[in-house]
Amino acid sequence: APFLPLPLQLCLWPSIKECSKIIGGRKVKAHSRPYMAYLEIQGDPKNYSCGGFLIRPDAVLSAAHCNVTVILGAHNRKSREQSQQKIRVRQWVIHPEYCPDDLKNDIVLLKLEKNAVINKNVKLISIPKENESVRVGSECNVPGWGRTSVRGQMSDVLMEVKLKVQKEEICKQFLPDYEPQSMICVGDENSKKAAYEGDSGGPLVCKKKAHGIVSHVCPCNIFPEVFTRISHFEPWIREQLTRFVFQDNSLLSVV
Repeated sequence: APFLPLPLQLCLWPSIKECSKIIGGRKVKAHSRPYMAYLEIQGDPKNYSCGGFLIRPDAVLSAAHCNVTVILGAHNRKSREQSQQKIRVRQWVIHPEYCPDDLKNDIVLLKLEKNAVINKNVKLISIPKENESVRVGSECNVPGWGRTSVRGQMSDVLMEVKLKVQKEEICKQFLPDYEPQSMICVGDENSKKAAYEGDSGGPLVCKKKAHGIVSHVCPCNIFPEVFTRISHFEPWIREQLTRFVFQDNSLLSVV
């Protein structure tokens, strides 16, 4: 079955199996992507999960259809590695114009209960400014713990796949709701490589910056894939991060 990420509640339905994974990728060196966050959905009997990435010690970016507890510093998601930091989410801010029907504005900012400890296994990743763009033809990496084949199991260890940024026309052809200003068209034309189930919310890393967030694909194929364009939402992200600081200062003044 082709994958089509849906809102969280739909992803948890027994009949919905596909929500986003790494196909045709390779295992990465342990802890070589220290900005990655493994997101567990609490109370999910099927262990549905997403990816995310650390942009500030107290903030993780992901897709709006993911809602979770954050595990940082993980390579093997099933192992209790000493490098792991498991931090609860105190607050999640879904974009006010997020639409679960067509996954427009598919972005969420997670405020952690406490700051992550930044070290060799847990680091931040930069995001682009509002006017920055990634060029068509650019080869970018997408890390994740998602399934490694359409019918396969989720990977225990962090994988990564290299995908090319495509022309907007390709996504417009397959996806009538595609919006160039807020989305990035990405994928392997031969459809041998893809982000897939379990990779939702993970970053599209181009030249050491997170330019996109794994969002969704055409329901008929795994090519092309749509990523949330982070630069479009940079002002909103900056505004929310400022509010986080204000809220923390308010709490300190009360104490």
